[in-house]
Amino acid sequence: MRVRRLAVLAVLFPLIAVGLPAELTAHAADLDHRRVDAVATPILNWAPCELGECARVLLPLDYDDPDGPTVEVALTRIPARDPSRRLGSLFLNPGGPGASGTDFPLRATAWLGADVQDRFDLIGMDPRGTNDSTRSHCFPTVRRLVEVAGPLLTLGFPVSADEEDAFMAAAGELAHACSSRGRRLVGAMSTAEVARDLDVLRRAVGDDRLTFLGFSYGTYLGQVYANMFPDRVRALALDGVLDPTAWVGSAETAEEPMSLRLGSAQGASEALAEGLRRCGDHPEACPLSDPAADFARLAERLRRAPLRLEDPELGAYDLTYQQFITACLYALYSDHGVELVAGMTAALGALAAEPSGLATRRALAAQYRVQESAATRAADRGDYPNFLEQVPAVMCTDSRNPASMARWAELADAADAAAPYFGRSWLWGSAYCAGDDWLVQDEDAYRGPFDRAGERPILVVGNHHDPATPYRAAVAVSRLLPNSRLLSSDNWGHTAYGVSACSTAAVDAYLIDGRLPDEGTVCRDGHQPFEG
Repeated sequence: MRVRRLAVLAVLFPLIAVGLPAELTAHAADLDHRRVDAVATPILNWAPCELGECARVLLPLDYDDPDGPTVEVALTRIPARDPSRRLGSLFLNPGGPGASGTDFPLRATAWLGADVQDRFDLIGMDPRGTNDSTRSHCFPTVRRLVEVAGPLLTLGFPVSADEEDAFMAAAGELAHACSSRGRRLVGAMSTAEVARDLDVLRRAVGDDRLTFLGFSYGTYLGQVYANMFPDRVRALALDGVLDPTAWVGSAETAEEPMSLRLGSAQGASEALAEGLRRCGDHPEACPLSDPAADFARLAERLRRAPLRLEDPELGAYDLTYQQFITACLYALYSDHGVELVAGMTAALGALAAEPSGLATRRALAAQYRVQESAATRAADRGDYPNFLEQVPAVMCTDSRNPASMARWAELADAADAAAPYFGRSWLWGSAYCAGDDWLVQDEDAYRGPFDRAGERPILVVGNHHDPATPYRAAVAVSRLLPNSRLLSSDNWGHTAYGVSACSTAAVDAYLIDGRLPDEGTVCRDGHQPFEG
């Protein structure tokens, strides 16, 4: 869920454990300590690789059986630049769930603070089931995966009744495949399992306590770790925060899909509306004469019918409403995203009004070029790409959702009304999790509580215009986590670190020295749309 650090978006669990008696909560914490401590400390054989240094380690598939079947977890490391002042290791997570953690440290060197890079080894990890670690494998062949992926990737999200039927059929096939052929690993891919892996790896790199910087979904992983192992935290910085109670859900919220509970659609819709308002306030920099109306007119035009574009290499193809909305959403992940959306709207609006402009059609086609799917390319190589499986494998084993996929169709109009343009987009991202279809469970998934106190403070970072993890979630988590501090930022885009220099400096000071920003701190150095 992050463009620069991308991140990009069931089992009916027992009741979330918030409010359980203290003795039961303490028992669960003791059990997790015993589970991970029963695993021998792995020896990491680091070797040079294109990402810095790489290692692979075998960890238990099921921590209830520490000597049983294993999964392989891939790691990367970029050593501290000043070994004489080294503080330990900084574990990084880019979000997703399932965004590549192994290439993240190298990418992060472009924007991590200099002191952080001097004093920490930067550690990346591909969570079990994803990327370069042991992957989920729900379908028997790549070709079958590609056949099922087709409607999901082509549609993005459904709008019409026919599209909903096609999407639900494909999503159901994926859910059933992961609940049958893929269940052995998928049933061990909950965030709690990754947190247990993280604790073993903390020990493997020689740290007594964990230092962690997580973005987007990585903030949920950080919160799960902090509540499972509160005595093993050195510093946790959470940026672009997910509300854990919304992610997991409860009996009271189970009829609302987790992708609606998170409020991401509202965050995106509010960011777009405010951005278009500011566009109108700066006519000298805004390419739209009436921004909100111009955007609405183009969106409605695309909902009626696709817009034909002309690509010199691929030929003519149609730009759909879903593709346009998805492009706008990902643009908003950037702190300059509102300007990008305004530019796209102006260019596409002009083409819709005057479709004979061949040069315009070709210029736009370069921006929206239909790429050969990653699944198809992998099929040609004989590789098995599980990118379509890994997000549901984590979300659906973590969260509580409605039983029938028909519930998603029932909610679609209301979702769009509550969060114009983005309601459907976010809603359908969890359709795989319908309890009648997603039948695989992780009996050791973490269900709460999420308010366990540790002796070390936790830093929670939220920005006011985040299109994926709304600011109110950061406020809620800062109130939920004892001994935490909220750092606010007025920047745009998804997350604040590396975008706001003020936020970056505050996070760096916390990671290095444990210094928290003053209570009530708001960073106001973020780029503001159309203001230069």
